[in-house]
Amino acid sequence: MRILFLSQRVPFPPDRGDKITTFRLVERLARRHEVRVLAFAQDAADVDAAAELTRRGIDTQAVPLRHKLVRHGLSVLALFDDRPLTLVHYGSAAMQRAVDELATWAECAYAYSSSMGAFLEPHALPRVMHMAELDSDKWLQYSRRAKGPMAWIYRREARTLLEYEMQLARGSEQNVFCTPLEERLFKERIPGAQSAVLRNGVDLRQFQPRLGLSEPGHLVFTGVMDYLPNVDGCVWFADEVFPKLREHHPIARFSIVGSNPTPAIQKLAERPGIEVTGRVPDTADWLARGAVSVAPLRIARGIQNKVLEAMAMGLPVVGTTSATQGVEGVPGKHYLVADDPDAQFRAIDSLLVNRARAAELGRAGRAFVEAHYDWERVLESLDVIVDGLLAD
Repeated sequence: MRILFLSQRVPFPPDRGDKITTFRLVERLARRHEVRVLAFAQDAADVDAAAELTRRGIDTQAVPLRHKLVRHGLSVLALFDDRPLTLVHYGSAAMQRAVDELATWAECAYAYSSSMGAFLEPHALPRVMHMAELDSDKWLQYSRRAKGPMAWIYRREARTLLEYEMQLARGSEQNVFCTPLEERLFKERIPGAQSAVLRNGVDLRQFQPRLGLSEPGHLVFTGVMDYLPNVDGCVWFADEVFPKLREHHPIARFSIVGSNPTPAIQKLAERPGIEVTGRVPDTADWLARGAVSVAPLRIARGIQNKVLEAMAMGLPVVGTTSATQGVEGVPGKHYLVADDPDAQFRAIDSLLVNRARAAELGRAGRAFVEAHYDWERVLESLDVIVDGLLAD
């Protein structure tokens, strides 16, 4: 079957959450089908990445995304009508022309994120809408943490985007979510639309235990560091949890590992024991050196790749309910859950003191990920979803 795949970002290299998932999706689809990818390019590196993916046998076209200042300006103007700012931010006549051209070639379409699904609206192609999670709920969570005008803007986006998601979901043959929890939320807010669960996976060869490299007292967080939930979580941890850990464990270190650190994150590096790395070649190298992986996210939905990757490394994880709820493991057996500062301190302290318990938790986490999150096994559900389109 000829499949048109739409993605916000070029699905290569697979070095951040959505790009890991989209790369795995297109690679799997290309085994059995003819796939052509359309994605936005934010810079020259994305254009090169699209060319590399094409060389690997998956035809990929990168469409330039408008300059950030232009997108922000148009979003401000959109505040005076009822359009979701997300659709304005990613609106693109060039992308629409590219979709229109390939729609005559394609037999079906697969859109990753609601913003990309918008480009399929003029066409009657059978389509899969891979939402992963409801973006409208993410903005609702943001509104509860924000104050003043931003709280109003986030509430507005949650409302207008949910209205659009309803329209989009009911016009799709299948809507895909990354956890049963996300699917339940979808069914509550958009009843009657088709849905399926396709979990994220983890590369068990890249992320595997490396014995003997763990450094005492080393706490590691991984993630893209201009993403609001990551920024909020790390600043909260640095303010509320890490100082007490340093009092009890003077050798404790906190490494914030990930690209594009914001000024707020960069400023944390001025504090004793905190390191901000920026982009690194391989986050697995940093996880291997960790004693504990922390995931102190207070705003989160879906499944966190950072948690899966740390578990795959055999590294004990301490995360919040928000960070771990999508993993579907057993708290206390596969990872520890702690939401307030005192609980976070106690959980991490127990693992730094009792290294046998930490090793036991790490082994259980690795075994759980091997059993449930191997990409080859996870993506069997993708085959079923696409076969359903073929049957229709």
